[in-house]
Amino acid sequence: MENTDIKVNSLKAWVLAARPKTLSGAAVPVMIGVALAMADTDFHIRVIPAVLCFLFAFVMQIDANFVNDYFDFLKGTDDETRLGPKRACAQGWVTIGAMRWMLLATTALACVIGLPLIYYGGWWMIAVGLFCVFFCFLYTTHLSYMGFGDVLVLLFFGIVPVTMAYFLALPEVMQTVTWECFFVSIACGLVIDTLLVINNYRDIDNDRRAGKHTLIVAIGEKWGRVLYFALGIAACLIGNVFHFSGHFWAVWLPIIIYLPLHVSTFIEMRKINKGAALNLVLGKTARNMFIYGLSVSVGLLIG
Repeated sequence: MENTDIKVNSLKAWVLAARPKTLSGAAVPVMIGVALAMADTDFHIRVIPAVLCFLFAFVMQIDANFVNDYFDFLKGTDDETRLGPKRACAQGWVTIGAMRWMLLATTALACVIGLPLIYYGGWWMIAVGLFCVFFCFLYTTHLSYMGFGDVLVLLFFGIVPVTMAYFLALPEVMQTVTWECFFVSIACGLVIDTLLVINNYRDIDNDRRAGKHTLIVAIGEKWGRVLYFALGIAACLIGNVFHFSGHFWAVWLPIIIYLPLHVSTFIEMRKINKGAALNLVLGKTARNMFIYGLSVSVGLLIG
């Protein structure tokens, strides 16, 4: 059902533009990184940098949503044929000028939140933060149209947030990034990429018309379905790395809880195949993604 009672630039409009349901994608990698740090230090982590990592991830996710809303509207990608959830600028809920100022404000807020992390991680945290902000803009404006979206998901929803949350949460004398942390960061990125895959799978026809060359456009619908299925399987296989450190439940909880949900959602994806009904699969994929992060984190803590 469309929202027809939304006042322009109202609080409700901004909440819809922020897309709060996407915040789970920001929370999962930080949650896994912090949980691994807790497991490796017998719960003796540094709480303040862990909290700052969560806050930075949340604000950057909202910022990315605003950037995406703003620039896709300017490019004409968000038209009346869009099958996914409605966008604020395209629907007139938020004016283009207000969105421009708000995305700049959220970018500045993310930088302010991230600034104290220099104290906990060193001056090179500035480079990490600028790296995140730069690619937040570059993704929507260029790279998502060139098929690099999945690579950026692996990097910025996997490797960077998991390893940085782990590194910063550790006591100063222990700060490092273990091979175990690196592998689980890849697994996390693969799981979160299932969300981008189903999103682009749903939009494949629109993206072709708009000249948006996503990976799904390049490989086609059949291999897009294969990719969606394979990402979840690969993440669970990579999770076997925890066997080497004795985190038994971090291996098996995702297999027992997440994997059946992933397979079930894949079957539903195949049955629906086309159209706006795939938004149901998108919602279940987001749920699966959060359950994966939760099962890995709980598995680490009880192990």
